[in-house]
Amino acid sequence: METSDIIKKVRKIEIKTRGLSNQIFAGHYHSAFKGRGMAFSEVREYQYGDDIRNIDWNVTARFNHPFIKIYEEERELTVMLLIDVSGSNEYGSQGQFKEEQMTEIAAVLAFSAIKNNDKVGVIFFSDQVEKFIPPKKGTTHILRIIRELIDFKPESQKTNLAEALRYLTNAIKKRCTAFIISDFLDTGFDEALRIAGNKHDVVALRVYDTSETMLPNIGLIKVFNKESGKYTWVDTASARARKNYNEWWRMHDNYLNTLFKKSGIDHASISTNEDYVKPLVGLFKARESRM
Repeated sequence: METSDIIKKVRKIEIKTRGLSNQIFAGHYHSAFKGRGMAFSEVREYQYGDDIRNIDWNVTARFNHPFIKIYEEERELTVMLLIDVSGSNEYGSQGQFKEEQMTEIAAVLAFSAIKNNDKVGVIFFSDQVEKFIPPKKGTTHILRIIRELIDFKPESQKTNLAEALRYLTNAIKKRCTAFIISDFLDTGFDEALRIAGNKHDVVALRVYDTSETMLPNIGLIKVFNKESGKYTWVDTASARARKNYNEWWRMHDNYLNTLFKKSGIDHASISTNEDYVKPLVGLFKARESRM
């Protein structure tokens, strides 16, 4: 893609997602993802009814009069976006590829985060960590992330969610809010998700295409698997073939839902043919109600 085309696309995504963030998401984001600690703010003279456990004994001794420490909730967060850049996301039957949907979702989350004065970082992953962008603040930083999302070319086409989660756990020392944006066409990341979820506030955003949920009866077709790089002939006219595929999708769907629930991970599923605003706002409101 030419540089001028990238700039135009970045601008288009910025206008749309920044507008959504300002009008819809920022308030819900602020309420749904609160700071996790209390930071010292100031000292003031003790007043009747104050908690004596907050007395600052050093200042009290200096002035021979009781003073207490005042704390405020820490609002600043670090937000990490774990973006799946594997080959399966270069697919879409509804006018938009999964990777395009993921880019917009990542952008609106990033703009919501910087509006809240949070830092934003990114991990691009396939079956390896393709690129790590350390957390920073500011619009310039967010626009860099969007440019990378649009034009990034991974070395691998495969997927390994466990590898990305292990990297998150090791690279980010303090607790953060981590959004995994992926089609989750992977298994075997149960333990890595559990460990990451114990250390960080992990949210799973699953992006899928509706045509992936059921194999249609359209006769003999040649299917290309982007992640394996192989072609396969599939007889979709076979009732058994359709049943096997549909059963696999149902089982994988159950596997993911069970895993997220068992791991205490908030999650939402978003199809490429739907507006992502409703499921994201629904996720935020569900979190708000538990705060």
